[in-house]
Amino acid sequence: MDDHRGESYLAQNYPQLSVAVTPPGLEAIYAACRRLYPEQPNPLQVTALVKYWLGGPDPLDYISMYSNPGNVQLGVPPHWHYVSFGLSDLHGDGRVHDFTGTEGPSGFGFELTFRLKSEPGETAPPTWPAALMQAMARYVFQTENTLCSGDHVSWHSPLDGSESRLQHMLMTDDPQIQPLTTPFGAVNFVQIIGATAEELKAAQHWNGTGVVELIKTIPLAGGPWLVTDMRRGETIFEIDPQIQDKVDQGIEVDGSNLSGVSSRCSWEEPGEGHDVNEEDNKENRLVEGDRRGSSDVERPHISESESEQIKAALKKGLSIAPQSPAKTEAGGQKEHSQNTTTTATATTTTTTTTTTTTGTTTTDREKNSSRKESFDSNVSTEAPTELLRTRSLEAVHLKFNVEAGALLPLALRGRLRHGRHFTFKSILNDVAITLVSTSVVGSIADEEHPFAAHGPWLQVLFTDDFIDTLLEDMEVLSDADELQLPRTFSWSDKKLSITIIPDEA
Repeated sequence: MDDHRGESYLAQNYPQLSVAVTPPGLEAIYAACRRLYPEQPNPLQVTALVKYWLGGPDPLDYISMYSNPGNVQLGVPPHWHYVSFGLSDLHGDGRVHDFTGTEGPSGFGFELTFRLKSEPGETAPPTWPAALMQAMARYVFQTENTLCSGDHVSWHSPLDGSESRLQHMLMTDDPQIQPLTTPFGAVNFVQIIGATAEELKAAQHWNGTGVVELIKTIPLAGGPWLVTDMRRGETIFEIDPQIQDKVDQGIEVDGSNLSGVSSRCSWEEPGEGHDVNEEDNKENRLVEGDRRGSSDVERPHISESESEQIKAALKKGLSIAPQSPAKTEAGGQKEHSQNTTTTATATTTTTTTTTTTTGTTTTDREKNSSRKESFDSNVSTEAPTELLRTRSLEAVHLKFNVEAGALLPLALRGRLRHGRHFTFKSILNDVAITLVSTSVVGSIADEEHPFAAHGPWLQVLFTDDFIDTLLEDMEVLSDADELQLPRTFSWSDKKLSITIIPDEA
């Protein structure tokens, strides 16, 4: 990066200045805020004591806090409005962000905002939202993954450290601050919305944008400006039971953005005289051997290079075959899918990027990425060439724990029916099971050979008519609590069996 480009811009546009001035990127955002809050030219601010570019830990130089009166006609309550400064390029001289010109994004291309309902008689804004925004900014700087409207963040802790049910976050465009162009590029304003576990799950199973639109219709849950009320004790589904029907209908029409989870899963190729109980016992012995680090147990093994290839391919995902315009629009899907394996933990110093069925998921994004990949996606490209060395299997036995098994109907109805794929990745080893439809291109399985494996990675192809059969036969999984375990489903004509085992097995 040529740092002198930013200096050149400043020299050309501010040649006679001999006193300190507000950096142009910072001034552009200040001006947008002044237009919205003309009577608050000097709002309260949380300021990084040691700036990030001087070695400090906090990437955001400032978080401004404005008093917003709300809108009685729209049912928007009075609230505090927080705006960050630092994810975009404020200075243009290379001290934090590369200066890339005015055509692309400024820095990461966005700033964060947050709206918190103010309490009666409250005269000063709470500062915990600023700490939350700094934590999210640290994640962005550490990973170079951006946040976009429609994203969701698994946080697993009350956002304010209280006993609140709002323990996760959804992302949307700020309803009042419009995108702007600064001297150093474009800046969007992405608003954080507090969400319950149930609302996060709906966003994961359907999509974040759809759930945000539903929240807008419920004043108690945020209303049209999506104001977070940390005292909210009910989910949108408890406030309006019909909301669940709308989510279910959305999944049916649009499909699901959830494209994978990490879980307890395994697969095997049954031999002659296959005994499910015997294989279950064998699997349990293998798992215990893994936990003890035993070298006595024979188990599938691949080279380190092959393992990295499979992990890279799992991260990329698989391409989606072009569909008819009507189906493409209904599925909200372009010619490629995009996946994520990211979650944030409730801490102001660290974040993690592991995926488990206890709350971390893989989702699709319907947007194209900006300069850096989004928080919610890693862009899928062409089918990986390393998958060409494969073997076909005559029959397959799949095993899932209860939590993963409960997602099978969603995977079939919300993903495969819409021409997409779904992956279960083992939390114990490198085993992965990808379910694909006939519309997925780049798959190593096809209709003639529906079971194909590359090392421990198995792909299983389901035809449309078999998907309907599976959904009918496994309808009981929608109420997994009533299952007597282990429970095996078999389709002898397809040479497929699926066993649901207890979570603790």
